[in-house]
Amino acid sequence: MRKLLSSAFLICLACLIALVAHAESAPPRTGEPTSLFELLDLVRGGLQVESEENRLREQEFLAARENQTRLLAEAKAALAEKEALSQRLEQEYADNENTLAEQEERLAEGLGQMGELFGVVRQVATDTSGQVWDSLTSSQLEPRKDLLDRLGRSKELPSTEDLEELWFELQREMTQQGQVVRYRAEVLTIEGQVEEREVIRAGPFSALSRGRYLVWAPAQEKLIELTRQPPSRYLDTVATFENTKTGFGPLAVDPSRGSLLGALTQTPNFQERIQQGGYVGYVIIGLGIFAFALGIIRWVAVAWTSRKVAVQRKRDRAHAGNPLGRVLAIYDDNRELDSETLELKLDEAVLRETSKLERFLWVVKTVSVVAPLLGLLGTVTGMIQTFQAITLFGAGDPKMMAGGISEALVTTMLGLTTAIPLVLLYDTLANGTRRIIDVLNEQSAGLIASRAEMEPAGTESNRSRGGRA
Repeated sequence: MRKLLSSAFLICLACLIALVAHAESAPPRTGEPTSLFELLDLVRGGLQVESEENRLREQEFLAARENQTRLLAEAKAALAEKEALSQRLEQEYADNENTLAEQEERLAEGLGQMGELFGVVRQVATDTSGQVWDSLTSSQLEPRKDLLDRLGRSKELPSTEDLEELWFELQREMTQQGQVVRYRAEVLTIEGQVEEREVIRAGPFSALSRGRYLVWAPAQEKLIELTRQPPSRYLDTVATFENTKTGFGPLAVDPSRGSLLGALTQTPNFQERIQQGGYVGYVIIGLGIFAFALGIIRWVAVAWTSRKVAVQRKRDRAHAGNPLGRVLAIYDDNRELDSETLELKLDEAVLRETSKLERFLWVVKTVSVVAPLLGLLGTVTGMIQTFQAITLFGAGDPKMMAGGISEALVTTMLGLTTAIPLVLLYDTLANGTRRIIDVLNEQSAGLIASRAEMEPAGTESNRSRGGRA
């Protein structure tokens, strides 16, 4: 059996070899194979084509591998070159750092006192910049702030030219502060217009123009006319000083360079002080004026009456135009009466004249007493307003309490100011009236004594008179 199978296999192998030989000798075919030989031919042709393509691919791969090897070598060479350059630059950077540190150390050692000078220059330039910015001299001189600010902010050593310019500005500022100068400058008026005027500058303290004080506004870089001038005792010196061409002239200056002048312009005037007193203040002023006017009238009347009484004492005849003359006329008209009756009539006449002399004095006295009480009333109402403001707004802002405090103090001032002269006036009137009344009593008593001496010694009236004596 095994032999039979081996024979069959050999036969098949021989047939296959024959078919392959036939296919190699036969021309190539196209189209669909029609037999096993044609199929075998097609398979063999495909194997040959694929083998050729693989060979070509292998050649291309080998060529590309050689190119990649070349490129890799070039990249490695470039990398090595860059690494060498990096190492060289790092070494150069480190060398430069060391050199810079050495140079800075040498510079610090070389500067020495120049560094302190640099700090002093910066400080002086900064301080001077602030001073000249607010100084009145800036209204006359050209701008200097740029130079001083540059030196104050500079981080480098100043040059010789900068130091000379700083010295010049310091010297010029000191020189100008000690001078009184007339010059033309732009002035911002209270109407909001800019006018070029002649300005007088008294050092760094005061600037004047057309009889009014001016202030320097650094923000606008102009002189500004004050909307409200200081009190007249200061303002009156301006016109006199402006008219002074040579020599010396009086002038009120502000040594604080504007602060005192600003405070003076905010000081309330007399009318504003009165308004701060409120209704109580107006009542005190009204009563004071009325009582003072009435007191002056009565003082004139009493003085005139006192003069007439003094003249009457030097005369022998009684004149009805004065109190003493009217009392003497009563005596002359009633000489026939006894001394007791005549004394009663004279006492009646003296009392009548006393009433006329003391007329309306009670008004002056009453107002002099009531005025301080009204001032105290105003003080109480003002403090009530102050505490109400504190309750509503707190004590953080003093201006909220200023109204009540002003009323409290102003009414007290008005009450005392009214009461003091009225008390003096009342005492003057009372003293003058008392002197006249004393003269009337003295003359009346003298007349009664003279009449009693003229009566007989045994009369009843004389006895009664003597008994009273």
